[in-house]
Amino acid sequence: QVQLVESGGGLVEAGGSLRLSCAASGRTFSSYVMGWFRQAPGKEREFVAAAFGWGVSNTYYADSVKGRFTISRDYAKNTVYLQMNSLKPEDTAVYYCVARDAVGSPPRAFNEYAYWGQGTQVTVSS
Repeated sequence: QVQLVESGGGLVEAGGSLRLSCAASGRTFSSYVMGWFRQAPGKEREFVAAAFGWGVSNTYYADSVKGRFTISRDYAKNTVYLQMNSLKPEDTAVYYCVARDAVGSPPRAFNEYAYWGQGTQVTVSS
């Protein structure tokens, strides 16, 4: 049974940092796209970042987080991370880890992903 379990969310002041982790189990995800979406209250779920394969060139970001967030993967641990720096109040949301088989550029629609976690809350105070 495939499971994605997020951790690392919390409350932080604007300008601060958090690192989210997503531990995957149930299969080997080395050939999979893994990424993050988020959903703020009253808003639709939106793409944040995704990575597949090896190297920085295979990472993708929403314009709103580019330069502040960094996605990385530890293939030995089947884990994906999201380092979030220079956090803003508008980054407040529930963050979801996602995974799917690789299809070239990672899809930016949540329903294109086969697996997702329960989410972790990130709250940024002003």
